[in-house]
Amino acid sequence: MKANQLTYMVLAAALSLCCALAALPAAADAGASTTDAAALSKARATGNKKRAQKVFYTKQFDLSGLAPYKPEQPVKGVIRQWGDNYLKDSGLIDLWETQFRGFHPETSFDDNLASSSVAFPGLITGAADLAPLGRQALWDELKGFEREGAGTGGEGDTGDEEVVEVVVATGSYDVRGWTFALGVFVNKDNPIAHLTMEQLDGIFGAERSGGWNGLTWEPARARGPERNIRTWGQLGLTGEWADKPIHVYGYNFKYHFADEFDKKVLKASGKWNESLRMYSNVAGLKADGSLTGGGELMMNDLSKDPYGIAYTGIPFLTPQTKVLALAPGSSDKYVELNLDNVQNRSYPLLRDVYYYVKRKKGQPLDPKVKEFLRYILSREGQAQVQRDGKYLPLTAEVAREQLKKLD
Repeated sequence: MKANQLTYMVLAAALSLCCALAALPAAADAGASTTDAAALSKARATGNKKRAQKVFYTKQFDLSGLAPYKPEQPVKGVIRQWGDNYLKDSGLIDLWETQFRGFHPETSFDDNLASSSVAFPGLITGAADLAPLGRQALWDELKGFEREGAGTGGEGDTGDEEVVEVVVATGSYDVRGWTFALGVFVNKDNPIAHLTMEQLDGIFGAERSGGWNGLTWEPARARGPERNIRTWGQLGLTGEWADKPIHVYGYNFKYHFADEFDKKVLKASGKWNESLRMYSNVAGLKADGSLTGGGELMMNDLSKDPYGIAYTGIPFLTPQTKVLALAPGSSDKYVELNLDNVQNRSYPLLRDVYYYVKRKKGQPLDPKVKEFLRYILSREGQAQVQRDGKYLPLTAEVAREQLKKLD
């Protein structure tokens, strides 16, 4: 082979390689993607560590309507907590515990805040006094508690225990990991601007024979196929949009996003649009080692699909997509997804941070546990939520509602 031919072939191959590399998405700098569980956990931790150190919200919300903390009684002893890692990752739990010990110096804390998945096991087995969760309890968790301690015949089962659910903070507006509000998104070229929750049920849901209310199956939550919404024309769009199918995007059912959307929109029926395209997290795409969320992947696809609709969070909004205002039920009072509307709790798809505690039916809570929850729901406790700058402080009205559950 002549030298000039060889040189030409080498240059051509190099040019071809450069073009191929240039065509790869920027997210692929670190290598091939993987859904391996260990790799996902490592990538998740990398992203969480960076966000945990940041104060996302510096706006000071008015907390004057919240009652200041005044101890009902002095308490002492160890308070054991199993559950949500994000309280620990952000440092919020340290802020709460340090200030609480200022009021009750003889208290201490024994925390196992590895994951929301350990919360109910700790509560059910008696290893924990409190179970914090960055989401609402799952059906299986509530059923496990019921079977263990609510009168179903197990060994030592007295049937006199109940679980109390207390909302302790409003989830974030747009912080990944910190219980961000769910938004509904479409391609920017779609003319639709808002939807009702009833319409969302028609789009994302399907015919059903009932739905769950806690652990109770309620046939009254049924609906027929005539309320399915499968084309954009059914939502009032005309012209070229009228007969176009709605392409539905969402999360894999193993993720708690799907559980919360199901409860809030589909009446906890588990009946979804038959064409739902599901997404999961992947690792290995980003040069910094952090996770590529399922929401990020679905929004990338929505950016290229004028007939698509997705539910995820504001962190994944792209220039080619837009978020819709939502109205409760079939109302026409549409609410924009923004920081103020999440904090004031007017936005329909906000999410909450919870504490779960068990007690004997008709009996008071453990005094030290009750005092700690009273403190968290106080002006001082919610000021620490605001100081941490990821979750959002409760309104005075909701704090009062939660305090009643402690009596």
